Amino acid sequence: MTRVDETVMWYNSLVGRVQLALASNPMAIIPKDLDSRVRKAVAFYWQTLESQSKKQRKKGAKAVDRGGRAGATGGKQMDGFARLIREILIENKLNDTSVHLHKKLELPGFFRATKKWDLVVVQDSKLIVAMELKSHTAPSFGKNLNNRAEESVGTAQDFRTAFREGAFHVGEKPWIGTLMLLEDCPDIKKNRGVKQPHFNVFPEFKDASYAKRYELLFRKLVREELYTRAALLLSTKSEGVRGDFNEPAADLGVREFFISLAGHIATFRASQS
Repeated sequence: MTRVDETVMWYNSLVGRVQLALASNPMAIIPKDLDSRVRKAVAFYWQTLESQSKKQRKKGAKAVDRGGRAGATGGKQMDGFARLIREILIENKLNDTSVHLHKKLELPGFFRATKKWDLVVVQDSKLIVAMELKSHTAPSFGKNLNNRAEESVGTAQDFRTAFREGAFHVGEKPWIGTLMLLEDCPDIKKNRGVKQPHFNVFPEFKDASYAKRYELLFRKLVREELYTRAALLLSTKSEGVRGDFNEPAADLGVREFFISLAGHIATFRASQS
């Protein structure tokens, strides 16, 4: 069996588990207008990024030289997604005071004292959800993609080990998610070679574009059970301000992401009744 065949079998199994999660948890709520709400979050991202960049340009040449990084590190551009996730969690009957967005985001680690997440849900002294919300824009794909991969793997391994060692005082595994909005542009779709001075890389990485490498990263993070679910969205700067986006891989789709999350919340609620 080839690695491609294995991936297809894994994806089909994943789809079945997602469908089962929703069917077996009738309390799970997925809003009918989810797509339009995701579009609003995408539009908010690009509008905020542009606003942040304008402020930096007014500060002078040094800020301009930093390029897109100024906006990307502004800390507010993913708030549209954070608010959307919070709304869906509350619609699934979690207490609004249990969902933390801007403070009380630190969770214990095993290899480090704490890690600050982007969204944390703690209810009845139980950790239910921890989530990372990330973005990546041109022109730093080649320079920073490996850093993002190392950060994602390290964060997940640190969390899983801390969970194993009893850091969260619960037996049920929390739902761990990561969502990324990636700028869709020509640079991210070009085939990229890899250096292999001693050993061959895995075949799926040969000539893979940066977009494909992100797809492989997120799929493997879920397949290796480092994260419960991952979502990958691509959006161009020109069309993103209208909320337009696309999903390069069905198994990393945003609807499947929220179905899995809602199923987990329904299971938690059922266990408390």
